[in-house]
Amino acid sequence: MSSSTSDRHRLIADVGGTNARFGWQAGPGEPISDIQVLQVAEHARLQDAMRHYLDGLGRGVPSAVAIAIANPITGDQVHMTNAAWSFSQSAVKAEFGFTTFRLLNDFTALALALPGLPANQLRQVGGQSPAPRAPIGLVGAGTGLGVSGLLPVGEAGWMPLAGEGGHVTMPAITARERVVMDGLAQRYGHASAERLVCGQGLLDTFGLLCQADGVGPGAVHSAAEVTEAALKAHHPQAVEALTMFCAVFGTVAGNLALTLGAHGGVYIGGGIVPRLGAWFDSSPFRERFEAKGRFKSYLANIPVWVITSAQSPALLGAARSLDSPG
Repeated sequence: MSSSTSDRHRLIADVGGTNARFGWQAGPGEPISDIQVLQVAEHARLQDAMRHYLDGLGRGVPSAVAIAIANPITGDQVHMTNAAWSFSQSAVKAEFGFTTFRLLNDFTALALALPGLPANQLRQVGGQSPAPRAPIGLVGAGTGLGVSGLLPVGEAGWMPLAGEGGHVTMPAITARERVVMDGLAQRYGHASAERLVCGQGLLDTFGLLCQADGVGPGAVHSAAEVTEAALKAHHPQAVEALTMFCAVFGTVAGNLALTLGAHGGVYIGGGIVPRLGAWFDSSPFRERFEAKGRFKSYLANIPVWVITSAQSPALLGAARSLDSPG
């Protein structure tokens, strides 16, 4: 790969446990173009996926790169939680000769994009209107469970949160949820919220419910097949698993709203919920979101939006991170 002829060019990426989305930005404020989705499992390293994308684009190596990644960022070394990729930030920067290399949590990047999301890329699920300049919550399920938020700073700025709230202990409330929680704890050691509220968690929940009821799981081997079995075949344990997924998700989102005082609303990202469409809206999600005893009325007014954007907004958030100091 040859060097880029412009120091304005940027490589932007959104890396999850399953997919890595790459895009090109001609300069600050320019649209993100040439988006390509690569399978993480098909590339041994992050660097290999980056080279595959840049070689195919044929524009050389850009000056700057911003990568939103589904992982905590706690130092130079990164070992992905839900994928096999492991790398040193400084080594990647040196290998490609980037002038700027910015790595941030994928939900931190998504949070940065929230203030600019148009209304036609959002679907509201309950609540009223958001309070201006109030904290905002963000949570989303896909390969894992991401959690972030935005805190207002000054008259117009926002500070994104970088945390790992998906790994809090699973908030089991019903007897059947405790059955699943116990099964997840036996299987993984700790039953975090993410162990249920993610793709693998939906499949595990279905399997544990079948086991508890003495029913065979049949030809169901993925989260997508659990969803199909629930929505099309009305398989009892699949329906219960998907219902439980939404209920526990509601409890997690309500906990986040209380913790942040998120009167600016709560946004739902990730790949799973948008695919559920109207079924999610009528699921127990909203009821459990508000089921906080004396604070039910506090939560009842807080709006929740499902992000329905076709393009990952985390790409935009990653690009915006290059425009801010840090």
